[in-house]
Amino acid sequence: MQAFRPDFYLPAYELYIEITTLNQKLVTKKNAKIRRLREQYPDVKVKIFYQRDYLNLLVKYGLEEPSQLADTPLDDHEPRPLEFALGD
Repeated sequence: MQAFRPDFYLPAYELYIEITTLNQKLVTKKNAKIRRLREQYPDVKVKIFYQRDYLNLLVKYGLEEPSQLADTPLDDHEPRPLEFALGD
């Protein structure tokens, strides 16, 4: 038996948020848990944010300077709005 406890729940969107900035081995395990969750509960909406997503949000909202994140690869395009469609 496995358990999965997302980091946040946004009731207005009926959406669970999971933020993962861990090493790749742990991210892979978390992705597998989310995949199983979606298979067993297709009506539950969950969105996973990876390290690059988190860092892009910090820069977008002025919480970090882009130059301070130069050692971390960021997407080379503007952050896109979040899509809260079922299955994301």
